[in-house]
Amino acid sequence: MSERVNVSFFQELMNSIAEQSRALLPKALFGAGGGESIEVLSRALMSGRGEASGVAIARQLLIQLKKAAAEERLQFYRFLADELQPDAALLADAARDYLDHPSDKTLAVLQNAAYSPRMEFFRRLNLAPGATGEIVALRADLVRHLKSDDTLAAVDRDLQRLLTSWFNRGFLVLRRIDWQTPAAILEKIIEYEAVHEIRGWDDLRRRLDPKDRRCFAFFHPSLVDEPLIFVEVALMREIPDTISAVLDAHRDDDDVPPTTAVFYSISNCQEGLKGISFGNFLLKQVVEDLVRDSQSLKTFVTLSPAPSFARWLDRVLAVEGDGGLSSDDRNVLAKLHDPRWVDDVLRDNGDAEEIRPILLSLAAQYFLVAKSADERPVDPVARFHLGNGARLERLNWLADTSERGLREAHGLMVNYRYELSEIERNHEAYAQDGTVAASRSVKSLLKSGSKVKALADAPDFLALPSARKPKRDRPPEAE
Repeated sequence: MSERVNVSFFQELMNSIAEQSRALLPKALFGAGGGESIEVLSRALMSGRGEASGVAIARQLLIQLKKAAAEERLQFYRFLADELQPDAALLADAARDYLDHPSDKTLAVLQNAAYSPRMEFFRRLNLAPGATGEIVALRADLVRHLKSDDTLAAVDRDLQRLLTSWFNRGFLVLRRIDWQTPAAILEKIIEYEAVHEIRGWDDLRRRLDPKDRRCFAFFHPSLVDEPLIFVEVALMREIPDTISAVLDAHRDDDDVPPTTAVFYSISNCQEGLKGISFGNFLLKQVVEDLVRDSQSLKTFVTLSPAPSFARWLDRVLAVEGDGGLSSDDRNVLAKLHDPRWVDDVLRDNGDAEEIRPILLSLAAQYFLVAKSADERPVDPVARFHLGNGARLERLNWLADTSERGLREAHGLMVNYRYELSEIERNHEAYAQDGTVAASRSVKSLLKSGSKVKALADAPDFLALPSARKPKRDRPPEAE
């Protein structure tokens, strides 16, 4: 509470400064009807004005950007890309001078010449009260334009670099989310959940049950009521192999303590922080907190989706004559196109059950063999957990029979295991040469000598889902 009061007091103080300083701004900043030009305000912000007037300009610029139409904001991003660049001539001279006379002095001159004016622009923009959240939202809007206008990539790189420093781990605060958490934050947890949709307040209450559920989120001091990322945990007595065992089941016997912590949903909350990783820090700190509160916990695993497996398999099947698949295998897998195939399996239809060994073998190849252009696993969730030092523990057949689970992965889900004594070794092996740590049971699913071609490029989505409730008619950005 004191943290929220302090931030509120500071913002009110900055608002007061901005209001008083606005009256001192030159009339040239104001257009007809009192409206300010975004470009004129941007140039004024970069001028050598005092701190107080800079706060007023930054505040007014953010107001104008918020009111601006999409095309106006796009023109603003192009202005940043075209005009706020290092001076090419000065940079070339400084580079030649450093190469001819390398020293701390010439290096400092080179570094100053190479420093992007856009970095300084956003630093000054952040002087306005409440600016950090507005800048994060601005980047979310910018990212949406990148595919259609690649000239904006340099702006995004500068902004991402700046946000990475503003949101580094030292500034983040881990808070447990429970039923006593302010309603405004709980509403955002419902909204931002991107893996297993929270269906209203009753569903959320079940997921926050203090008996066998935990939820933790990272916050930033400048965004007190905005979670950056959160993880949902189920405390169980065994490693689950279906999502229903996690979402629907609750422990009844309080006398038997839980032994297994299951991370079943990790959601990024801010699209504007795309590409800035918080998940590895979050999981490590949550494990520490869980162990401190419940010493009976010995096993730490996830129950994770495989969001691009079905698409990868479609590409594999589209290649005629692939040596890894026989014609019989292809005929069996063709049954996946029948939406009733799961019903047949659940009714113990022997023909449909033939899919299981073939699908699991292909899934093992998907995780252990298929690589993207950077020689890392194709699956975005696997890249995240393996990069954090987890082990690929188990592939679970028909673990998620929801419409989305079947569409994205034919029902497949994965357990990644965080073995505390192996995390550092697994992380180093993965970082150095892409080694995938996997259990013997997963490796045994690979057919001897059989490898389908690694057809898939790296999926263009993150390892963690991002902001806002995802549209249910298209794949989310993964776990």
